[in-house]
Amino acid sequence: MITGLDGEIMQGRNVADMAKEANVQHVVYGSSGLGVPTGVGSWDSKLMVQTHMEALGLPLTVLRPMAFMELMTDKAFFPPVSTWYVMPTLMGADRPVLWLCVDDLGAIAAKAFGEPERFIGADLKLVADIESNAQCRVIWREVIGRFPRRFPIPTWMFERFVSTDLTNMWHWLRTNNYNVDPAETYKILPTALTVRDWLSGLRNP
Repeated sequence: MITGLDGEIMQGRNVADMAKEANVQHVVYGSSGLGVPTGVGSWDSKLMVQTHMEALGLPLTVLRPMAFMELMTDKAFFPPVSTWYVMPTLMGADRPVLWLCVDDLGAIAAKAFGEPERFIGADLKLVADIESNAQCRVIWREVIGRFPRRFPIPTWMFERFVSTDLTNMWHWLRTNNYNVDPAETYKILPTALTVRDWLSGLRNP
């Protein structure tokens, strides 16, 4: 069984082939990144799947969120290590981060499915708030009453436990431009949450 990024590409192409064979009328594809080659594996792999879908002529909507707000708290992602330490160390604590919460991505996907005439052919860069890691720490303290916990770890050790894909991503984000306008997301979902709104709704963060 092929795993990793090669497995993702193979599975994505297989799904596209089956959708074409079944004459699926609308494919809503959850992608990521900015829609251009970057050298970041998990972004470029999705571009390769998208290219295959487009070559097949599938009626396609691409959803392109960047950073999920849940990364600040998701225990599976080790947030004290990744979001609050390795990420700002490699990316830069003052670099803007493009945030969207998972529930809002789901709501936008539902809208895309419900209004195919509006969304087929769209490639949507989705961001509800732009806040640097340092700004998120301040907002966290204002909302929660303390700073988020941080746990220092060498980058090489983090890569052994996770992968080099995230660290490559953060290195890329440190030096490249990625201007995205939240207003475009709010045209689709006016109720999308900012980081402050999302943190205010948490229980026991």
